[in-house]
Amino acid sequence: MRRASLLLLAAIAFSGGAAAAEFQSASEAAVLYDAPSVRAKPLFVIGRDTPFEVIVGVEGWLKIRDAGGTVAWIERKSTSERRTLIVRVPVADVVAAPDANAPLVFKAEQNVVLELVDPAYVSNTPGWAKVRHRDGQQGYVRIAQVWGL
Repeated sequence: MRRASLLLLAAIAFSGGAAAAEFQSASEAAVLYDAPSVRAKPLFVIGRDTPFEVIVGVEGWLKIRDAGGTVAWIERKSTSERRTLIVRVPVADVVAAPDANAPLVFKAEQNVVLELVDPAYVSNTPGWAKVRHRDGQQGYVRIAQVWGL
């Protein structure tokens, strides 16, 4: 019985790493804090649509990780389920189809935020994400060139 309990606890502990990361974005410019309280130390402000990974939620607050690896707290009311990605390479080519030889639609510079058009598409076409620039242009970007998936 003791051995079965230990195996169950080990399985539970290791299963947490297998879960997919949850990503959201800021619905407005928002202050990030070092603790889940408006009385905590403000660290910096993130812009609207900035993507982040959700680590845990606590009573109206989310503990998050940004593209640079910074861990901080944001008020849940300042977040959105809208999925965005941020370009992590100096210049990412956004092409017309999920193929390296497809025609170029536009180039996105480092730190440009792109909307993820179809989250399910990423799993259907490994290596590519369908994105939209805020000016309306759409295309496909290599997932290795963006952060937020």
